[in-house]
Amino acid sequence: MPSGLEIALAPERLDEGTPEERACFGLFTMRVGEIDLTGGVDSFISNYRPGPLVSGYHAAEWFACNWWRLRYEPRSAASEWWRAHKMTSIGEGYVWPNLTIFSDGVMTALVAERSVRPDAKPFRYLGAPPCILPSTQFEAAVDAFIPRILGRLRDQGVDGTNLDRIWNDVLAERGNPDLAKRRRVEALLGCDADEADDDAVDRLLADAASLGEQAVEELAADHASGGALLTADALTQIASSSGFAASPRTAARLAAGTRLSQRDVPAWRLGADAARALREQEGLGWQPIGDAGLAHLAGVDAKALASDTGGGKVSFALDRNQTDGRVVLHSRWNTGRRFHLARLLADRLVAPPRGRLHAATRAYTYRQKMQRSFAAELLSPFAAVDDMLKGDYSAEAQQDAAEHFQVSERTILTLLVNHRRLEREELDEDLAAA
Repeated sequence: MPSGLEIALAPERLDEGTPEERACFGLFTMRVGEIDLTGGVDSFISNYRPGPLVSGYHAAEWFACNWWRLRYEPRSAASEWWRAHKMTSIGEGYVWPNLTIFSDGVMTALVAERSVRPDAKPFRYLGAPPCILPSTQFEAAVDAFIPRILGRLRDQGVDGTNLDRIWNDVLAERGNPDLAKRRRVEALLGCDADEADDDAVDRLLADAASLGEQAVEELAADHASGGALLTADALTQIASSSGFAASPRTAARLAAGTRLSQRDVPAWRLGADAARALREQEGLGWQPIGDAGLAHLAGVDAKALASDTGGGKVSFALDRNQTDGRVVLHSRWNTGRRFHLARLLADRLVAPPRGRLHAATRAYTYRQKMQRSFAAELLSPFAAVDDMLKGDYSAEAQQDAAEHFQVSERTILTLLVNHRRLEREELDEDLAAA
């Protein structure tokens, strides 16, 4: 995947509009390596341009206003999510790129789609392949672009703008650890700065002391996906009424010195690497893992997998201490409970957070995607699935493989797509696995 995001503006003359708009008018481009994310056909010259003629001031203001959400909020089905993630929401009388930007917290996706109308004017965007890059690179590109726009404003004698105020606030928030935590939680809740319910944010931040900061952020992201806001008290109550006994100390751990993929790799790759490492360490080969074996690996009572009673919409492990904990699996189906228990095991194995809570949610954060990939590879190792199918990727063959490994058919489909045996169009899943 090409790297090196560049956001640029080549100044052009504009004789009307506000001082900010005129000062920062020009050719706006976004490029990752050799890929033009903003390229298209300009109807005025009937030729290709690498970007539209717009006011870079409005683009910079949009990046600044939505900085926390662009940097930390994963994709979501929330009705207003697009306003903070699609550049078409900028408006101001310009035809902006049909470009969607979102992050899982570690990697950022930039999805440039072509203009809906083939005769779009004055600029028809051609679209580009989806680009996935480390979120730190996206952050660096924005951090470089906005000061250039501010410098352009100063050169033209324009100061004291709304962009100045917003960007100064963002920089101050990023420099204050406590305020930065609050802004991250707000973004994961799907809210702009200071727009979230203060009581909800305060409860989550207070719970971070015992549950773990990363775990609380996972709960916030799940809440944005439509889940209930789970507090420490609520989790304790659910664990007592719907949970099963667990012994965190007996759960499997990767041996010291086990080398996994480095940070800033797609979450699916990290999860798959960890699952293969655990299978090799435990001498599991390619064989299916039964309920008893999986429960042993996860350090839980095997009754947790035999039950057909769900417990809410989030699966989680809540530790009281190293020898005493509870596990809640929300699915009523055995394949779902197995998959979620494997996800909770992944959360312990791969850079475990400090705190008592491990949560498997519906969100598309890096941690949740890593969990899903780990569970798929642990329960149905791709090499074994591929060998079993022998090139037959029909629905019937996938169903046979799913029954053999006691996983869902979607798990088999996801493995085949991630390993390029089937096209991504076969699965409406996250782009970071592409």
